[in-house]
Amino acid sequence: MHSTDKTILVTGASSMIGVFLLPCLADCGFRIRAISRRHPGGVSDPDAMVYWHNPDEIRADTGWLSGIHAVIHLAPLVTLPPLIPVLAGAGVKRLIAFGSTSVFSKRLSPDVREAGLSRALETAEAETARLAETSGMAWTIFRPTLIYAPGLDSNVTTIARFIARFGFFPLVGQGTGRRQPVHAEDLAHACLSALDNPLTYGKAYNLSGGETLSYRDMVIRLFGYLERPVRLVTVPLSLLRGGLTLLSGLPGYRYLTPEMANRMNRDLCFEAVGARQDFGFAPRRFLEKKADHTGDSPA
Repeated sequence: MHSTDKTILVTGASSMIGVFLLPCLADCGFRIRAISRRHPGGVSDPDAMVYWHNPDEIRADTGWLSGIHAVIHLAPLVTLPPLIPVLAGAGVKRLIAFGSTSVFSKRLSPDVREAGLSRALETAEAETARLAETSGMAWTIFRPTLIYAPGLDSNVTTIARFIARFGFFPLVGQGTGRRQPVHAEDLAHACLSALDNPLTYGKAYNLSGGETLSYRDMVIRLFGYLERPVRLVTVPLSLLRGGLTLLSGLPGYRYLTPEMANRMNRDLCFEAVGARQDFGFAPRRFLEKKADHTGDSPA
């Protein structure tokens, strides 16, 4: 821990990454201005120097932005470009933002929503870089792969909950598509490592997890983590696509798409060489516990 008089603005602070990032920033002595619609606002923890704001405050009154050392944007990347002129006008000189490797993996998806997300991410990346550079703001964009955190994410945790409830998991074919799940806490540490590192200015990085494994092996690992016997059931592609289509119409499952079934046998791997070289990114292996890891089970 070290002391500092710097203030960091974190947007989307109640997000999965924010759960880990805010304590990390506080441990390093940063003052934190946190923006989230899921928090009532005000000082939630005076000792940690965290002050919460509603997103509307950044548009209604920018006076409180004075003195912000850096902004870490955890909210959707598409919401960032309109904010950059406001932040620049308040004197912000450093920006870290999160996109996704979906900008690549969903570019050619036959699903209209997924292809649209890819295009929106690509546009947001380009606009973020352009506006930040025009404003004299040092920017860095992180593109994580499959993000997980026990009990918090909508990817790995969904699989774990299915296993816990039904005792099996359906696969299309052999589930050979390779994955690189990255823990949200490792992404929080990446923010700290890159924050004042000039090597990261004006660059975008793919951030993948510390292990590459097949979709099938990822699911098998979850069976072991939950201490359940491995029961995989091979199902026809059409059947699983139909099931995902039905689930996507239910509240809490709207993020599911039929294309997820197709991707079980498709590689979604992205190199993180630049991140390792520039700021020592060293994420954990899938479901590996670390000393300060707070999750006990993904179910």
